[in-house]
Amino acid sequence: MEQVYSAMRPSLRTPSPTWLVLRATAELLWIDFLLLRGFSSVYEAVRRSRVRKVRTISPSASEICHAVDLACVFYFKEVHCLQRSAAASRLLRNSGVAAELVIGIRPCPFRAHAWVEIAGRVVNDKPYMPELYAVMDRC
Repeated sequence: MEQVYSAMRPSLRTPSPTWLVLRATAELLWIDFLLLRGFSSVYEAVRRSRVRKVRTISPSASEICHAVDLACVFYFKEVHCLQRSAAASRLLRNSGVAAELVIGIRPCPFRAHAWVEIAGRVVNDKPYMPELYAVMDRC
């Protein structure tokens, strides 16, 4: 009876790094598809994603961000900060982490940039990004 019960329990292992990179690649493909319909589609997809309650051990935020970075290296085309950050924030929320996509601008010369924060701390970029860019929105 114990064998049947243990087979029904969810696995308490974290996903393998390979699986995380594959999942990040799939998320980048999804964000690319949404970009065909414009920035607002990506923004809405991130805004609508909710922090999921997880019942198993989830990968850490640094493991997820590292998987997204690796997926960007092997992606078939150049990945920009919005795609990378949107994918990372959605994967983090799916793993139970309250991540925010932050969009900032610098007026002169005009530049825009996106990054992910958890509890006010930058997790997928350099920690001084909020000092370089004025925050325009968080979602």
